Amino acid sequence: MLLMRLVLPLLLTFSTVGAFAQPAPAPRPDTRPALDLAKWEPEIKAFEEADREHPAPAGSIVFTGSSSIRLWKTLAEDFPGGPILNRGFGGSQIREVTAFADRIVLPYKPPLVVIYCGGNDIHAGLSAEQVFADYREFVSTVHAALPKTRIAYISIAPNPARWSEVEKVKTANRLIAAWSGKDPRLQFIDVYSEMLGPDGRPKPDIFVEDGLHMNDKGYEIWTRVVGNAVGLR
Repeated sequence: MLLMRLVLPLLLTFSTVGAFAQPAPAPRPDTRPALDLAKWEPEIKAFEEADREHPAPAGSIVFTGSSSIRLWKTLAEDFPGGPILNRGFGGSQIREVTAFADRIVLPYKPPLVVIYCGGNDIHAGLSAEQVFADYREFVSTVHAALPKTRIAYISIAPNPARWSEVEKVKTANRLIAAWSGKDPRLQFIDVYSEMLGPDGRPKPDIFVEDGLHMNDKGYEIWTRVVGNAVGLR
């Protein structure tokens, strides 16, 4: 009996240590399809050709992301206070912007990058958490090369065409906003609430017929909110 009283605590101790010593589970693999970056090459090469013909001024501010940036035709006029480059392309997702960052963001050494992206990601089936993780990767990519560059994320907008996805949109915005508040180089710009009417739904008069992209009234909202947030107005 004395022997058992001495041995049993040792067995329990080794058992407990063993339980804590188990290796951490491997991170869940990314099962998403590989990116088809080739489809964006014409647009990316067009940016590079424009740079060869008209080199970007030093200290240019880069706006990048998906079609809401690409279609912002008055971007330079709306923010005349500094050289502005529009590097938005197609219906891009955050991972795709990150993949091309070395060609459409980093070469300009911008003091500020403004990005709008994430809505296409959610529409393609990604979770809010995946969008958040992909944005963190974009930030890491930029700051690895340009650690002092400010990055401002324009919140995913509400729109009539994708209103069924609004809960994912709100969650992704909330995650990115909270994380951005922990780093003085990061900023979250809330256009979401400014685009809602008194009924809590998207203002119908700020969108074109597809219910997805904005008209001039929508871009007036963005110009005011974004400009005030990043000091361009």
